[in-house]
Formats: sequence, C-alpha cells, structure tokens
Amino acid sequence: MPLLPTAPFLRYRLILPLLPLYSSALLRRRVATTISFSAGRRLSPNKNLLNARNALKDLPSLSRFLCPDETPTLLPDQATGFVAAAQANFMRVIVDSIGDSESGGKVGTQLLCVVRALLKKIRRRVLVGDRVLVGWVDWVDRRGMIEDVFERKTEVIDPPVANVDHFLVLFSVEQPKLEPFTLTRFLVEAESTGIPLTLVLNKCELANEETLSAWNNRLRTWGYEPMFCSVESKSGLAFLEDILKGRTTVVVGPSGVGKSSLINCLRSDQNTEEISDIYSEGVKWLGDQRVAEVSKRSGRGRHTTRHVSLLPLTGGGYLADTPGFSQPSLLKVTKKTLAETFPEIRQMLSACKPAKCSFSDCLHVGEPGCVLKGDWERYPYYLQLLDEIKIREQFQLRTFGTKREGDVRYKMGEMGVIQPEPRLEPKKHRRVSRKRLNQSILDELEELDEECDEIARNGSFPINIVQS
Repeated sequence: MPLLPTAPFLRYRLILPLLPLYSSALLRRRVATTISFSAGRRLSPNKNLLNARNALKDLPSLSRFLCPDETPTLLPDQATGFVAAAQANFMRVIVDSIGDSESGGKVGTQLLCVVRALLKKIRRRVLVGDRVLVGWVDWVDRRGMIEDVFERKTEVIDPPVANVDHFLVLFSVEQPKLEPFTLTRFLVEAESTGIPLTLVLNKCELANEETLSAWNNRLRTWGYEPMFCSVESKSGLAFLEDILKGRTTVVVGPSGVGKSSLINCLRSDQNTEEISDIYSEGVKWLGDQRVAEVSKRSGRGRHTTRHVSLLPLTGGGYLADTPGFSQPSLLKVTKKTLAETFPEIRQMLSACKPAKCSFSDCLHVGEPGCVLKGDWERYPYYLQLLDEIKIREQFQLRTFGTKREGDVRYKMGEMGVIQPEPRLEPKKHRRVSRKRLNQSILDELEELDEECDEIARNGSFPINIVQS
C-alpha cells in the first residue's frame, strides 16, 4: 500500500470526524426530496378519515377559552364543574354535569383535581370560581385533572377569584382601628373591577354612637352608604343576608376585621343536611372557618385564612372567604383610570357638565383648564396613589417596553385541531439555524486546511496536533 504524503494524511485524519455531519445533511436532503416528490402525486384523503377529523373537532379540546354558555360534548371520563377551593397544587371541583350517567358519578360530587401541565406552561391560571372541564375522572377515589377553563365573566386579582358579581368590603371600627388611607386602597381596588360593592363596618359594639355617626357622615361625603353590623351581638345581619342572596360575593378586608367570623355567623343557621343532599357528604369546606383574636402587641389582626374558598349559602349564592392583606396591589389601575375609582371625582365631573377639562388626558393635579378643585377630603390620598402608579408604570416601561409578545402561540395540530403552546424565550431556547451551523462547519474546515498547508510548507507539527 503506497504511503500518503504528510499533509494529505493529516488532512484526512482531521476531516474524518466531520464526515458524519455531511452525510447526515445529505441524507436529510434526499429524504426531503423524496417526500416532496411523493406529495405531488398524493391521493385524495379517505372519507373515513375526514369523518374522524370532523368528529374530533366536536370533542372538547384545549382551545383559547371555552364559551361560558357552551355545553361541550363530554367523554365518559369527563365532567364539568366549578372550583370551590384551591390549596397548594390541588383544586376542589364541584361537578355540575357528567359525560356518562353509568360511570358512577353524579352531580354535586366533589373532586380533588390537579391542573394539567400544559395550562401551567401557557400561563393559564385556574382561579377559585372558575368553571372548568375535568378529565381522567376517577369516580371511586373522586380525583381528576383540570383540562380546560371556561371564559370568565369577571376576574379579580386581589384576591384571586373569578366569576364574582358582588364585592363586600369589610372593615372594623375598632380592633383594628379603621384607617382612612387603607380603606381608600381597598375601595379603589374594588371600584377598578367594575363590580357592585357594599361597604360594611364591623365590631360596632366597641364604638360609641358619636364615633359611628361621625364615620357614617364622613363616608357619605366619600360617595358611599356604609352598613354597620356586629357579629358579637348579631345586629345588622338580617339586612346583609338579603343583599347576599343569589350572588357570588367575595369578602375582602385587612386581617382581624372579622371576615371569617361574619361568614360563620351568616352560615350558622343553615341546614347542613340539606346542603349535603346537593353536595357530597363529608365535604371539608362546609365546616366553620378558623378565627383568631387581634394581636394585643401590634393591634392588628392575625392571618387565619390561608387560601380562597367558596362557601355555599342556604338562601342561594356563595361567599368567598379570602386571606387578609393590608396593601392591595392596584395592578389594574392606571394613572388615567385612577380618577374613575373615586366617586367624588365622578360626582364633581357630572355636576360641571357641559363644562369639562381642557385636556382629554387630564390627571386633575392642577393642569391648566382643569375643572376640579382640591378641596375634598381624599384629594391627598388621590395624589399619593397617583405617584405610586406613575412609578410602577415607569418601571414596567423600562422593564418590558411598549410592546411585548404574548406568552402563548397557537398552532394547527393533528386533524385540524387548534392547540396553544408556550412561547419560549427567544435568546434562551432559540435553535441555531442550519445555514449558520453549516457555515460554522465550513469555517472550521477552512481553518484546518490553512493549518495543514502551513504544516506542509514548514515541515513541522504544531504542539496541539502532536499531543492529540
């Protein structure tokens, strides 16, 4: 066998490991050519396949959002219901319709469910109060998996509840003492949702008549008609029960104002056996909510409610008990919509008609031509909240910019079913294009050729090649 010269022999040794890359690339091209050639003479699809595709479209799948009035076609192991409670990664779903009556399930059964992983990837959050589609139902162990969510009528961020049609802002006159700015934050958060609200002041037995009368007159100047009640003496609760009938009400307020105590008092006269006929027996969320006394050291309430839960009422409707928090986030409130959450500004603007501010984007902070004056009580609170929202919006503008891609993209799946998938981060997960990859391989080969030519001219080996 004749011996190869030094330079070609080294070039063969260095290029040999790269040959599988080129062979695989050529193989992919030949396969693509074969597929494209066969696609040109593709036969017409079978009618049975078309019928199967149309039948598959009618089945419930993960779409953008299920219509709230839609009645999807359910499989034997599927059901629909609403989320009654959420804790950690588990959801308690109360079934309102089932796919197969012979499967052993019944309406009113409570299912302990987990959320489908794809819902988490596309950041579709499941909230308490959502109507959901449950699959893989095990009626013996009462377990399942939430596959999809119906479109929400309303959504609240603080606390995270869906399909709520009434707000109950609960504060206490004493223990903890009523703070005007904290109350303003809760009222602004509730006004921003556009849901009707009722302001209730609890623990009236701890205050005298002069204090209650002063707060009543003060809140009326704010544009609210407060209700006074006492869980201890059970005064003012009968009128409150009439307001809550047939509604899904979320109770919000700081810790220690008596939210859980009020809910226990409103539900103390209901017949648990009657509710058990509608809902499954042994349901844990039919019991009383935990309560605790106000801390004597700080004067503030203690956190007893850890998660949101919907509690049924005998007269119809639900009460959503929520964890207490002192500072609502106000994420849905912008500097342009903040004025709409103050009833005083709405009243003054309506009284000034047909006159209005000179600028359509007037923030009512003393701009030229503004028709509003700063002689009302909560005007300093308005300015403070406006500065806070401006700082938050500037931070969001610097962080995210004016345009941001959605977290979800939709693609056409098998049999024409549209399915969402998470949009990956471009820099972290973007795949290198084939053109750039092939170009990098060619650049490396050119460098190897230059090194081999230099070795042939000088007749010496580089140190890294000798070591290899």
